[in-house]
Amino acid sequence: MITPESSMPSAASRRRFLALSAGALATTALAAAGCSAPEKAAASAKPASSGGKELTKIGLDYPFTQLPLYSTLVKLSTAEAKKHGSSLITTSDNANADTQASNLNTWIAQKVPAIVSFPMVFEAMEAVAQRAMEAGLIWVTYGGSLEHQSADIQFSFREGGTLLGEAAAKWAEENLGGKGKVAFLTDSTIELGRERTKGMVEAFTKAAPGVDVVAQEQAIDPDTALSKAKAILAKHPDLNIVLGITDAAAYGAYKALQQTGRAKDDAKTFVGGQDGSAPSLLAIKQGSFYRASAALAPNDLAAAIVDVPLAVAAGKANPSAQVPINLVQRGDTARIDDLLAQNA
Repeated sequence: MITPESSMPSAASRRRFLALSAGALATTALAAAGCSAPEKAAASAKPASSGGKELTKIGLDYPFTQLPLYSTLVKLSTAEAKKHGSSLITTSDNANADTQASNLNTWIAQKVPAIVSFPMVFEAMEAVAQRAMEAGLIWVTYGGSLEHQSADIQFSFREGGTLLGEAAAKWAEENLGGKGKVAFLTDSTIELGRERTKGMVEAFTKAAPGVDVVAQEQAIDPDTALSKAKAILAKHPDLNIVLGITDAAAYGAYKALQQTGRAKDDAKTFVGGQDGSAPSLLAIKQGSFYRASAALAPNDLAAAIVDVPLAVAAGKANPSAQVPINLVQRGDTARIDDLLAQNA
């Protein structure tokens, strides 16, 4: 079953977001932005014995609320924050850049002491992050880096794409004699997407030069990928390989292949993605042609969401985090079961 998800913002939406981020919204109009737990938070940062600040509240701004990972991250991050005597609040951006800007400006006006934000439009978010920093708040960028930030959380963007591309190329050599057709589902809108795309495409094409690249399409969610994969298959019904910038996109292509008649265990088909989402992990475990995922452990992400702002508040050197990513393939049953348990 494919979960409906929003695609990245349109050019018009980006322009509106730039206007919002430049300060067009008056702070008095921001109280109705719809953030969870919208109470004042100025007193939520207090001196710590180490000489830094002890955080009792952390705001997580993760805009892609429709992704399966979102609810998992909120649950795990909430539990992690509680271990440290802190609470976690969240925005509800619904993958909308304008809403994200409004919600973040609300938090800045309320002086939420620490904000962990995954920007939808990194260029525009600079102004928002700068206002947060000027207000004395901690700003942690998730999924990339900004000029104005206290620290960032990254997760081996290029490495994830490289691991997936190399695995698919090896499979093509062993099962297709180094020939066939490949389509890439990519993202060019943010640093994470660009780096994953570059790693994935370069690694595959270098190691499998005999496989024809028949398409590179922008898609990060399953519904967009389902539609675009069907269009690709209409032109290339003998498509062998689809590699996705996310597991969500790859899963959409996986369903498209099945809906157009491909057997679930077809020996000449390879689908792979990145993130380690539960539906994709299950498909790998079941022995389908969904064969690989460059997977992140939700526990690692949740720990970073809490630990990085706490490290900034405590005045620790080098508080940023680089979350590891690992390739998961058929046969990695113990690892898959562990990741599925974390996603439960």
